[in-house]
Amino acid sequence: MQKRIYYILIVLLLCACKVNYRTTSFAPKSGVINYDNTERWAVYNGTSSQGNQIGVMSDSATADVFYVYPTLFIDKKDSTWNAAIDDANVNSDVIKWILPYQAAAWADAGRLFMPFYRQSHYRAFFKPYMDEGGREAMAFAYSDVKAAFEYYMKFENKGRPIILAGHSQGALHLKKILQEYFDGKPLQKQLVAAYLIGTRVMEDEFSALRPLISPHQVGGYVSWNSYKKGEYPKYYDWFNNAITTNPVTWDNSKESLMEDHKGLLYYDNVLYEKSLAVEKINGMLWVSLPEVPKRFLMSFVKDYHRFDVTFFWEDIRQNALQRVKGFNREKLRAPQGQF
Repeated sequence: MQKRIYYILIVLLLCACKVNYRTTSFAPKSGVINYDNTERWAVYNGTSSQGNQIGVMSDSATADVFYVYPTLFIDKKDSTWNAAIDDANVNSDVIKWILPYQAAAWADAGRLFMPFYRQSHYRAFFKPYMDEGGREAMAFAYSDVKAAFEYYMKFENKGRPIILAGHSQGALHLKKILQEYFDGKPLQKQLVAAYLIGTRVMEDEFSALRPLISPHQVGGYVSWNSYKKGEYPKYYDWFNNAITTNPVTWDNSKESLMEDHKGLLYYDNVLYEKSLAVEKINGMLWVSLPEVPKRFLMSFVKDYHRFDVTFFWEDIRQNALQRVKGFNREKLRAPQGQF
């Protein structure tokens, strides 16, 4: 099984050539997803769609985590713009790969909620597809995320502190959730932190929310985009001045040492601590080649986007717990009525 996983990994990593996608005009879809049906959730109230408890939870847990997963709808032969809500391939990958290797990193910090949604196809992010239906597909995907969030807020939140977490397309949708529901609004008082990973975030996209610059700070956001140390993407200018958090030290440190790294969750399901170092450059995060088994496979890869979360899995887990504790301390110290 491990050999098969490594084979799949190297094929995915080396397929970096330009791809032409089948496409069609965007056709508006009707029907609002009914999120009171738990089958529309990959994880609801800390329990997966397969009935498994996610995270080490207790009755004293005070926070919630609302997580949105990255783009998995990538079949170049599929000309539709949005995945079906019950797409078997996408939903299977969410449970098999995204839940353990991404979302579970936050699950010890609060009750996990992760909705299925009709995400846009991968091609929506690139020209010419972006202007040929991609923007509409992204807006449609966001409408599902928004509906799920509103359902969660109405029936589950009940004033609890909130962590927002997402990667890539998921982080892009959560950035809009932040803008629409939190930025300079009463709900901002409930925000522990927003982890907007693998998407570009500019400070001027928010009026009141600010990037977090210490590991215990709350009420703002963090973001980073990973790339192999010493290399630059062709689209590097696009990231110019983007917010870049150090996901090892969680402060303004430009670099972190390998000995500071808490742990990478690898595809053999083993946590490797002290396995990488990072350096912040303008708009991006340089990451050293991780010290993991069969690391020669990784040596061919420059773009670490798909590893934005797994490279810092344990760092994220510990930090989410730190921030919830920090939020609760601030709440206790605050004058009555402030929270």
